[in-house]
Amino acid sequence: MPMLELGTAQLNYALIEGDSSKPLLVFLHEGLGCIAMWREFPQQLCASTGCAGLVYERQGYGMSSPQPSPRNIHYLHQSALVELPAVMERLAPGREHVVVGHSDGGSIALIYAAARPPGLRGVISAAAHVFVEEITIDGIHTILATQRRSIMRAMARYHGDKAETVFSSWADTWLAPWFRHWNIEYLLPAIDCPLLAMQGSGDHYGSGAQLDAIERGTPGARQLLLPECGHSPHLEQPGAALQAMAAFISPLAA
Repeated sequence: MPMLELGTAQLNYALIEGDSSKPLLVFLHEGLGCIAMWREFPQQLCASTGCAGLVYERQGYGMSSPQPSPRNIHYLHQSALVELPAVMERLAPGREHVVVGHSDGGSIALIYAAARPPGLRGVISAAAHVFVEEITIDGIHTILATQRRSIMRAMARYHGDKAETVFSSWADTWLAPWFRHWNIEYLLPAIDCPLLAMQGSGDHYGSGAQLDAIERGTPGARQLLLPECGHSPHLEQPGAALQAMAAFISPLAA
């Protein structure tokens, strides 16, 4: 896969072919994610809508450069307001686009949209957080107590020698007492593009209160709660997620 040089960092990315007259679909992965962990979903959504796609790994993930320093409470803002605009400027300058973000990527998409970047036509968030819930904290504690070893084995396949840093940065940040105060509800009213917020009813990292807050705070937003679905709608219910996302994107791509 090609690498994008941004300052001293290199970011791994992939382009998906599609109609250049339609908005580009930009995929933002989860807090433990990378390009490969999307599986075939980006290609499927691009094929369904006719849109081209861009999938990339943020710094610190997958094949991209290592994380440069410990995280702080602004790490999602850094990704949304510095890294993502730089990626767009280099790979798709002036291109109309729709951002599709999962989990951390969903929160990044919301922060990005609130800055009203030129060319943004719409946002889809899946399992995004806009504040910290006890269910999130409990879910991470459960993972640490019961699944850490198996998760680390799996993550090593995707992140190589960065796997431990990826996992510990995610867990330590969300469990830190200072991160309990993280909240981005204040910026939701600034989002002025169409927004679809999606979540599984059985998400062990967030409740429907996240969807309610997004819909309440964002003008024109609509929510979709998928029954019998966990934290990754595009993997656990790919048919329903694909149908809902394509229906949202199609009018924007007309």
